[in-house]
Amino acid sequence: MQSSTATASDTSPFQAIKAKQQKMWASGDYSTVGVTLQIVGENLCEALDVRAGARVLDVAAGNGNVSLAAARRACDVTSTDYVPELLERSKARAAADHLAIRYQQADAEALPFPDNSFDYVVSTFGVMFAPDQERAAAELLRVCRSGGKIGLANWTPEGFIGNLFKTVGKHVAPPPGVQSPSRWGVVENLKQWFGAGAASVAAIPRMFVFRQTSPKTWIEVFRTTYGPTLKAFEALDQAGQAALQSDLEALIARFNKSGDQTMVVPSEYLEVVVAKR
Repeated sequence: MQSSTATASDTSPFQAIKAKQQKMWASGDYSTVGVTLQIVGENLCEALDVRAGARVLDVAAGNGNVSLAAARRACDVTSTDYVPELLERSKARAAADHLAIRYQQADAEALPFPDNSFDYVVSTFGVMFAPDQERAAAELLRVCRSGGKIGLANWTPEGFIGNLFKTVGKHVAPPPGVQSPSRWGVVENLKQWFGAGAASVAAIPRMFVFRQTSPKTWIEVFRTTYGPTLKAFEALDQAGQAALQSDLEALIARFNKSGDQTMVVPSEYLEVVVAKR
């Protein structure tokens, strides 16, 4: 684990990959998808039992679901992401709800904060996309104070979104050396990454239910607003796009519980609470 403040200028073999990721997440409009996940941030704050006045850092915050949830609970919130466009979306939401949140552009693998700066360090479906997974976990641990908590929501490999990653990966391979973000949804990996710095790692499987008027509408929304699928479709020719569309429709059919023309798809994720020693 790093023992001193990391900086955004730190060199990393993953820098080129992160530059592409920044462009990917800035494409489309992730907030269209992100706002539907607000309940996950609310539940995570309850699982952490956050206290009013506590210092909370949201890492890879996206459009700010956990940031807003913590601010509603009168916490002192710092919301970070390496994509400024996503932070702007969160700022607009906070302003609309009259919530005070501090915003700062930051890389999850090189957080610009001193050791032991925060009582709670959180991330919902965000830090799991950092290409250097062990370094990102070390950074979460470093900036959390002794006795503090790290709270995460991570898609599992077996769940719907975990299978979405696999489906897209069959059509457009990830960059060499980049492992699946759903590895963050495996308890054994978390225990290894947080290691001796964690007094305990508690993980509860939960479900978030994706709902839409139809499977094809859901795919169209993700195809035009969600960076990973948007870029996957852009990388394919017409025949490849048709094949990916067909596989996504088959994937939804496997998970769909609606019983009618609509889409009701539960997606498993891990709700994780790590207590720092």
